Amino acid sequence: MSKRNTEGKRSARERLQDEREREKARAKRLRALKVGAVAFSVLAVAGVAGIVVTQQGKEKPSGPVAAPISEGKSGAPVTLTVYEDFRCPGCGHFERNFRETIQDLRDAGKIRSEYHLVSIIDGNMGGDGSKNAANAAACARDEGKFTEYHDVLFDNQPEEAADTFADKDHLVELAGKVDGLDTPSFRSCVQDGTHDAWVKRVNTDFTGSEYNATPTVLLDGENLYGDPNDPLTPEKLREKVERIAGN
Repeated sequence: MSKRNTEGKRSARERLQDEREREKARAKRLRALKVGAVAFSVLAVAGVAGIVVTQQGKEKPSGPVAAPISEGKSGAPVTLTVYEDFRCPGCGHFERNFRETIQDLRDAGKIRSEYHLVSIIDGNMGGDGSKNAANAAACARDEGKFTEYHDVLFDNQPEEAADTFADKDHLVELAGKVDGLDTPSFRSCVQDGTHDAWVKRVNTDFTGSEYNATPTVLLDGENLYGDPNDPLTPEKLREKVERIAGN
């Protein structure tokens, strides 16, 4: 056997060994991060994976449940509940595809949407971007600008591994895209982490709940999102809401 062939085979073996080692390291990291390795929701059909939290070791939260951020008429006949993380690419995909339909249904008085802003990716991948973005969104709620700022955050969502939203100055800068939001009170709220305790409570409630992925989307308590065999579309959501609302 020639020296070249011997080196070629050795190189192939080394490449295979390197690949196996990388795969082992990746699997170990995923286990440590408690991210489900096969948990692809309906987003996988669209090429975007949601973020999953395993149920093992969960404990039911003690104390009061954190109130969600609510948008829409209080007397709306249908409630849409969304659990999402501002660093979650699947959540960004959901928002960009469904926001227009959700807004139309809110404007028509047919739904009231409730947002639970969780921060599981901070725990899974490290950083503070999920927490700081959720706090900033709550600050925007205080200014009556939640929906607009919420949409800006998802429109400017960084790569999942990038902790861009940890930079509070960046979050304030993004507020400039929303008319009337970049105020001294908003800036102070963001920089001081005024709603950090609420954000922590929301995340504790979520990780102790029966739900295990973001985004989780409920319509009057029914989990609609995540079945690849029956993917939710904006058209299906509208049909379901109008049927429940009696239209």
